[in-house]
Amino acid sequence: MSLFRFLLISDAELLPLQRLVPFVKSLSRQLPAGLLAVQIREKALNSKTLLSVARDMVLELRDSSVKVLVNDRLDIAIAAGAHGVHLPASGLPPDIVRCHFKGLIGVSTHSTEELQLLKPPVVDFATFGPVFETPKKRSFGPPQGLQKLKTATSVARVPVFAIGGISEENAHTLRGTGIYGVACIRAVLCSKDPARTVIKILGDSGLQEGLS
Repeated sequence: MSLFRFLLISDAELLPLQRLVPFVKSLSRQLPAGLLAVQIREKALNSKTLLSVARDMVLELRDSSVKVLVNDRLDIAIAAGAHGVHLPASGLPPDIVRCHFKGLIGVSTHSTEELQLLKPPVVDFATFGPVFETPKKRSFGPPQGLQKLKTATSVARVPVFAIGGISEENAHTLRGTGIYGVACIRAVLCSKDPARTVIKILGDSGLQEGLS
């Protein structure tokens, strides 16, 4: 299964769940095919509601190229027919997940040591961060910074997506870091023109493929 370049992560505090599916559908129509994936990351939802949201997302995006991933919950990802699952660093071991799942597997990492443990074909990609200061990632420690990001991509055996505080204002600093893609929450969910924001972040960070 082909990879995307931009991972949009949901946050019901910034965008209510009832608006999430139409938001992603609208965004998908304005972006080049194959560019976008959405990660449903709603830890506060009960299983029934999370499954409903995931199923709706998969159903509504079935005619698009957008990949739908569910955070942490392999059971929900399988039941919803999602394209992938994204595992937290403290989540299920990826090799165990791969035994039961043929879709995309992403893993969150917060150090080069964690990243070095991941290898294909068990894991398809990893996020690394937080690169910059961001409210949602403070629990994972101080920002990693650009130098650690460069080091991380140099030792990684899987594609790396930068995450944490990435915006239109700082995306240009990601050039030359070796990342494969970018993951964002606030920069896109709170944007007045989400599609333009995605294109600008990817363009400024040097990820031009798929933007023409």
